Amino acid sequence: MRKLLRFLKPYTKEAILGPLFKLLEASFELLVPLVVARIVDVGIAQGDTGMIVKNCLILVALGIIGLVCAVTAQYFAARAAVGFASQVRHSLFSHIGKLSYSDLDRVGTSTMITRMTSDVGQVQSGINLTLRLVLRSPFVVLGAMVMAYVVDPECSIIFAVTIPVLSVAVFGIMLLCLPLYKKVQERLDNITGTTRENLTGVRVIRAFCKEQDEMDTFRERNDLLTATQNRVGRLSSLLNPLSYALVNLAIVVLVYAGALQVNGGNLLQGEVIALYNYMSQILVELIKLASLIITLTKAVACGRRVQAMLEVRPTMQMPENGQNPPPSDEVVRFDHVSMAYANAADVVLRDVSFVARRGEVIGVIGGTGSGKTTLVNLIPRFYDASEGQVYVQGTPVTEWSAERLRERIGVVPQKAVLFRGTIRDNLLWGNENATEEQMFEALRIAQAEQVVLDKEGGLDAPVEQNGRNFSGGQRQRLTIARALVRKPEILILDDSSSALDYATDSALRQALRRMEDAPTVFIVSQRATSLTHADRIIVLDNGEVAGIGRHDELLSNCETYREIYESQFRKESV
Repeated sequence: MRKLLRFLKPYTKEAILGPLFKLLEASFELLVPLVVARIVDVGIAQGDTGMIVKNCLILVALGIIGLVCAVTAQYFAARAAVGFASQVRHSLFSHIGKLSYSDLDRVGTSTMITRMTSDVGQVQSGINLTLRLVLRSPFVVLGAMVMAYVVDPECSIIFAVTIPVLSVAVFGIMLLCLPLYKKVQERLDNITGTTRENLTGVRVIRAFCKEQDEMDTFRERNDLLTATQNRVGRLSSLLNPLSYALVNLAIVVLVYAGALQVNGGNLLQGEVIALYNYMSQILVELIKLASLIITLTKAVACGRRVQAMLEVRPTMQMPENGQNPPPSDEVVRFDHVSMAYANAADVVLRDVSFVARRGEVIGVIGGTGSGKTTLVNLIPRFYDASEGQVYVQGTPVTEWSAERLRERIGVVPQKAVLFRGTIRDNLLWGNENATEEQMFEALRIAQAEQVVLDKEGGLDAPVEQNGRNFSGGQRQRLTIARALVRKPEILILDDSSSALDYATDSALRQALRRMEDAPTVFIVSQRATSLTHADRIIVLDNGEVAGIGRHDELLSNCETYREIYESQFRKESV
C-alpha cells in the first residue's frame, strides 16, 4: 500500500492543506466547552446578560469559522483523493496494456476489472477519509485530555485511563478485520468472473436450458461472499457499541467524580459540563476514528491487491527502438519453432519450420486444438516461442519494437471485435490518417462497401458496443476492412470469414489477390475451399506440421489434409 502513495505526490499541496484545515477546525472546537463553562459559571451564576450574549456570539463565530475550515479541508481532501485514484487507474490501465497475452491469461480478466474499479474505489475512499480524520481525530482526543487536565487535573486521570483502553479495543478489532477484507475482495473477483461469463454466454446458456444451473452456481458463490461479509461485518460492528459502552462508563465515573468535586467546592458546575463535553468529543472522535479504521483496513487490503497487479512484471520485453530492416522477399520465417502456454502440460506447436514470401497466400488448416491460432499469434509476437525463432523480414521478432512490428501487420482475430462509436472511428483504428477514399477501397476489398452504404449515415453510422447492431458476417467484413486500411505487409485472417457465405468468401479472396502491392496473407480456416487457391497450405495435426504444399499436392501426399477435405466433400468429387 505504501508504494501506491507515490501517486499522491502530484497532490502534495492538497494532502497537506486538507489535514491542516481540519486541525484548525478541531482547535476551534476544543474552545467551545470552555466558552460554555464561562457562560454557566460567570454569565448565568452572576446574572450577567451581556456576558451571556457576548459568549453566545463567540460560539456562533467559532461555528462559522469551523464550518469554513471543514468545507475547505473537504475540498482539498476530495481533490487529492480523486486525483490519486485517477493516477492509479491510468497507471494500472497502462500497465495492463503492456502485459503479454500469457500474462493476461494468467491474471484473468475479472480480477483486472475488480482491481481497476472496486479496489481503486476503496483506496480512494480510504485516502479521502484519512486526509480528513487521520490528524483531526487523534488531535481532538489528545487535545480534549489536555483541556480536561487544564480544567481539573484529578478528573483528567479518568481521560488518561479511558483513551488507552479504547485504543486497544479499536486497534484489536482492526487487526482481526484486515485479513477478512482481503477474502471479501477475492470472493468478489469470483462473483465478477461468474457474472461476466454468464452475460457473455447468455445465448448459449439459454440454448442449453442451463439457467437454473448457472443461478445455483451464482447463488453458491454469492452466499459465500455474503457469509464472509457478514462475518467481517459482525466483527467490525463491535466497534461502535464497545466504544459507546466504554465512553459512557467513563462519563458516569466522570460525573460522579465531578459531583464530589463540586460538593467540596473544588470545581464549578460549568467546569463539570466542560469535562462532560470533552468526554463527548472524545466519544464522537473515536467513533469517527473507528469508521476511519474500518475504511482504512479495506483500503489497505484493496491497495495491496492493486499494487500486486502493478508489480506483475511483463514476461515479454519489447525493445523501445527495435530493428527497421529494408523490405525483403522473405517476409516470414519459422525456424524450428515450438510453443507451450504457461502452466500447460504439453506444447501446442512442435518444431514448425516454413518460409512465407512477399505476396504469397499461406493457408493454415487443421483440427480443433491443432495450434492454428497459436501459429499466427507468434507472427505479431502476441506470444513468444518456447523454442526456435520467428523472423519477420529476416529479423527475429524479439528484436523488433512493438510499434514497428505491428504497424506492418494487419490482424483479424477469430472473434470480430468492433468498438462503440461509428464505422469511421473503427476504420481509423487501422490508420488514423486514412482518407474516405482509402476507407472505401478497404471496404470494397473486404466486401463491406454495401454494408456501409445501406446504413443511414454511411461511414458515420453508429456502432454499438461489440458491434451488436451488425450481423456476424457484417462484423467480420468490417474488421477485415479495418485491417486493410493500414495497407499491411502481412495480413492475418484468423478464421475471419466463418460467418460469410461461400460467394462472399470467394469474392473476398479474389479481391485480396487483385490488390496492388498485395500483402503476404495468412488465412486460418476450417473450410478447405477457402484455401484451395493458396500458394501453400500448412496442415497442422496436434501441433505438428503434417504437410506443406498446394491443394493438389496435399490431396495426393498428406493423409491429414485429405481426411479434412473428404469430411467436407463427397469422396467422388475429389
